[in-house]
Amino acid sequence: MLDAAADGELWNLSVTVVPNEDTIDRYIDTALAGRDAGTVMPFTIVRTGDGRVVGSTRFWKIDRANRKLEIGHTWLAASTQRTGINTEAKWLLLTHAFDSMHCVRVQFTTDERNEKSRAAILGIGATQEGIVRHERIMPDGRKRNSVRFSIIDDEWPGVRAMLLSKLAKLTEITNRS
Repeated sequence: MLDAAADGELWNLSVTVVPNEDTIDRYIDTALAGRDAGTVMPFTIVRTGDGRVVGSTRFWKIDRANRKLEIGHTWLAASTQRTGINTEAKWLLLTHAFDSMHCVRVQFTTDERNEKSRAAILGIGATQEGIVRHERIMPDGRKRNSVRFSIIDDEWPGVRAMLLSKLAKLTEITNRS
């Protein structure tokens, strides 16, 4: 996982929190504690071609009573960004959330300043709902405004079809290469 984070020195980004050598143990321990409490499902993103770990993501803020959760803590090695890996990972996560866990709502939150993440979230079919001001304090002390997005169960069939179409095109391009 550290090799993936080192690809682009992602821990230096001011718009997200990515583990480095000093914080990786706490990062993993926090994810596993959430898993044990039933509020988090952490995932490692692995490239199928070579089995290389290229990132991490998780379900968190899992609220089974209200059948909702958030997909977050997502980061990808710089060399794998804009390759289709995120689209495939989100398709897998959303399929599990809506079809297996029967969620009625899946939300995403990102830093207002994180243009790449905002574009990626819109690109998978989420709807921007608004900006939550001073939603959290970042490690550098900055008061972060967060943009909230969601996909609801009524939208899932259309989003699923769109994502499958994108994935089919990516597969076609890959097969021609």
